Amino acid sequence: MTVEDRVVLISARIGAGHDGAAAELARRLGARGFAVSRHDYLDLLPGRLGQRLCDAYHRELEVAPRSWDFLLAALGSAPLARLAGSLAGLATPRLRELLAAPPALVVSTYPLASQVLGALRRTGELTAPVGVYLTDPSVHRLAVSPHVDLHIAPNQHAATAAGRRGAPKAIAARPVVAPGFRPPAPGERDRARERFGLATGERLALVVSGSWGVGEVEGTTEDIAATGAAHPVVVCGRNDALRERLRRAGFTRVFGWVDDMPALMRACDVVVQNAGGLTTLEALATGLPVLTYRSLPGHGRANARVLDEIGLVPTVSRTGLATALSTASVAGLPAGADPARLLAAMVRPAAVPARAA
Repeated sequence: MTVEDRVVLISARIGAGHDGAAAELARRLGARGFAVSRHDYLDLLPGRLGQRLCDAYHRELEVAPRSWDFLLAALGSAPLARLAGSLAGLATPRLRELLAAPPALVVSTYPLASQVLGALRRTGELTAPVGVYLTDPSVHRLAVSPHVDLHIAPNQHAATAAGRRGAPKAIAARPVVAPGFRPPAPGERDRARERFGLATGERLALVVSGSWGVGEVEGTTEDIAATGAAHPVVVCGRNDALRERLRRAGFTRVFGWVDDMPALMRACDVVVQNAGGLTTLEALATGLPVLTYRSLPGHGRANARVLDEIGLVPTVSRTGLATALSTASVAGLPAGADPARLLAAMVRPAAVPARAA
């Protein structure tokens, strides 16, 4: 293996969106002949600081979710953003060790990792080009570093926003979605419903709330059921307590962690989400209409505004929920180049074609 073959990809296990995008980028780059190693930014922080950061964020969303609005807004100010960038630099010593054998390319899907890599790029300590994949349709100040070589955005709105925030080069590309997320073939929806124990003659609304099952999930489930326009099917992720509460409340179509989300999506008619991240793109790729309802504070509300503004996913109120569940239409995914091809071209100007899409 030569330097020209090696890619270091850095994500973080905060939620599942950063890791999900990283996994698919790794698969696609591997199909182009690169040897990709994936690493978690949180594990590069000293001691148990990374896990404590993850736990604190998770706890904040559970106990005081509204505070995330204020914190995210505060981190958007220049002084606090610089402070956050400096604290992110605590990962620098272990990152230096990771990059001691110079790779051909470094890719980040997590904002704090992007900040550290940008700092190393600015000082010349990191000579390999750095690409950043932006996982959210809205672009926070911390997601952009003016010192990395390329920012890849999931839509043109995000690319333009990244440029305004100082990205020297920002390109809109096709969203990174695994190939399993596709519209159902004839008869596949009924087979998927049978597999998950769902009735074939009902309109089903899939309620998703990320791998942590956070937000006003119980209220959303109750509101959907009350409309009579669709039956809620709820995925609670790793939130076992939420799953048990919903079952005690009489909801029977409730799941914990689902290994085959593409199949469950193909079993349903519409998706109701609250964060606007990777799951939204996966649902659109499956050919499902998506609605935003009871958004998470902070990034959830920011994403909802952008998705509604660009006409991809409407935000609905309680009074409009029944109509939206009945009439929601499918929006196509934004067009653009394959992000893996853009990344490959950073080190191979005449990038080899993928062996598998």
